[in-house]
Amino acid sequence: MIQGTGSDAGKSLLVAGLCRAFKKRGLKVLPFKPQNMSNNAAVTIDGGEIGRAQALQALACGADPIVDMNPVLLKPQSDTGAQLVVGGKVRGTVKPKDFRTFKDTLLPEVLAAFERLKSQCDVVVVEGAGSPSEINLRAGDIANMGFALAANVPVVLAGDVEKGGVIAQIVGTHAVLMPSEQALIKGFIVNKFRGDASLFDSAMTDIEARTGWPTLGLVTWFEDARKLPKEDSASLAGWAQSGQGADHQNPIRIAVLKLPRLSNFDDIDPLMNEPDVEVILLEPGEALPGNIDVVILAGSKSVIADLRVLKDQDWDVDIKAHLNRGGLVVGLCGGYQMLGQRISDPDGVEGDVGEELGLGLLDIETVLTDDKTLEHVTGVEANTRLEISGYEMHLGLSEGPARHRPWVHLSDGREDGALSANGHVMGSYVHGLFAADEFRHGFLSRLRDGRVQGASYAASVEAALDDLADHLESCLDLDALLAMIQPE
Repeated sequence: MIQGTGSDAGKSLLVAGLCRAFKKRGLKVLPFKPQNMSNNAAVTIDGGEIGRAQALQALACGADPIVDMNPVLLKPQSDTGAQLVVGGKVRGTVKPKDFRTFKDTLLPEVLAAFERLKSQCDVVVVEGAGSPSEINLRAGDIANMGFALAANVPVVLAGDVEKGGVIAQIVGTHAVLMPSEQALIKGFIVNKFRGDASLFDSAMTDIEARTGWPTLGLVTWFEDARKLPKEDSASLAGWAQSGQGADHQNPIRIAVLKLPRLSNFDDIDPLMNEPDVEVILLEPGEALPGNIDVVILAGSKSVIADLRVLKDQDWDVDIKAHLNRGGLVVGLCGGYQMLGQRISDPDGVEGDVGEELGLGLLDIETVLTDDKTLEHVTGVEANTRLEISGYEMHLGLSEGPARHRPWVHLSDGREDGALSANGHVMGSYVHGLFAADEFRHGFLSRLRDGRVQGASYAASVEAALDDLADHLESCLDLDALLAMIQPE
């Protein structure tokens, strides 16, 4: 089990890289995360949803994603509540203080999912959540040491040198853990190091002396991490630096609005990997630049609340000015709902009962219901017949005259999304549209005549996973990690 000294310590990528490295050694590997908190989710082959990071880790293993890989998923809807997904299905909405009271009831389900995975492979690589040093959350913990002790799983602690203070991170974690938890940690990793690694040798020795934990290696900075899908909102901090097109002579400029409950923003990753595309994450308080080609409204876990924030920022005014300049606007899932005339939540499924006028850019209205659509889909873009594939994960139905101009024809005969009469505004419920190479290249070519098409996105992700595995082979003692595993 890889635990971290804090959020965004690199646990998800370490697990993905280890999964691919062990797979390359000929082992059958599966990923597991007992409890995740993220609005970036993926649809599994068994019809549920799990954290997006576990879907990437499954890909690293060469396995299909299944709900057992992430049995408990919390999807924040507001500052005081989250949607609870157990075994891939919504079980209700909980407040943080209430969740703590029934975590113990979820541990048997978590352990059962873990046991099912163990029976199917040689190695399960487990990812913790947040940090085990948050001892105020220790009671009823199922995400870190609570799970590790119950499942008797050896733990490796990863510290994040990029944030600074990594010695204190690791030594401080040791100081607050109980002896039984300290004993479960079999070694530590220092992650995200830049520069001359030899300069950190004495620090590694000092951490060993202060904790009694052996070092398993110093992981130097892995630049191609930007080519892999983002896990959650903690990954957004470096998003502006990870686009490729900033140095291009005439990049296609795409703006994404950073709304509070932004979800499934990995929809944008394939665009960021294009060499002539610059993706800009627009922060609250920033106006939409005048030289943007496309504005994307991504998914939202609380669409009415996010729509109100969008208006408070006057981004609705900016979007209309952008359209007047001839720009394009794309809405995906919750962003698609915002483009319509009205969104209604009569049962309060995303928070308070209410409704909000939409941006009025598509002639549709949306009613949110508690029936959740979770489905893999394929199809073609209506106008070009370019193939798409992806998944639906949404609450609510959107209907209106604009639905007579669908953006996508699905293979099962359904029509999805809508287009404005002039084709400059488009929306769809399908996540993953831009991961389809021909569709993405066709969409971008309509913005820049004669552009050179980029490489396959799927091939880029696979290559990055292989390179990450090789990187960890060179930085870590993987033989020591494998030696920790207790045979059945």
